[in-house]
Amino acid sequence: MAEEKKRVVKKSWREKEWFEVVAPPMFGSQKIGETLASEPEQLLGRVFETTLGDLIEDFSKSHIKLYFQVKEVRDRQAVTKFIGHEMARDYIRSQVRRRAGKVDDIATVTTKDGYKLRVTSMVTTLRRVQSTKLDFIHKDMRKVVETRAAERTLDQFVQEAVLGKLSADIYKEAKKYCPIRRVEVYKSKVLSEPSSAQVKSQ
Repeated sequence: MAEEKKRVVKKSWREKEWFEVVAPPMFGSQKIGETLASEPEQLLGRVFETTLGDLIEDFSKSHIKLYFQVKEVRDRQAVTKFIGHEMARDYIRSQVRRRAGKVDDIATVTTKDGYKLRVTSMVTTLRRVQSTKLDFIHKDMRKVVETRAAERTLDQFVQEAVLGKLSADIYKEAKKYCPIRRVEVYKSKVLSEPSSAQVKSQ
């Protein structure tokens, strides 16, 4: 019985094939890795994690995790879509200093092409500031995130959020109220995609 089971395991392993997993075009369709599967259909919906540092070969970006989900398989290539990003918790903790102000915001936004995302951002100040100023910063950072999302497609918005352009835009507004230490858009998640009717009308 044990012998028979061993033969079945060996056979199933040999029947599996290697598939290359690639990032979506917004990240240059770069190779994320490889995975085994018996059938291409088994890969659909599977989630893969990598870092921005690995993807663009920049070690300074290794604290940014990217999450991709397989949406289709072409030949031996598993094509993914972006479903979210997150900065390492240790990195976020290192940005917060004692006796300094901190403002967090979680915004639900819709992109120009109809994708809905939850975006989490953070502003830290060089020193403690009045709560009224923190309220102004919070209001402006929310406005920047919502406005940028409405003006950009998913691809454009995600690139700006992950690569730092969105943080820079928030920084420009926040620095009007007090000296700013750091701005990070440290987490995002795609909540829903546009319906087929919305896509056709675009």
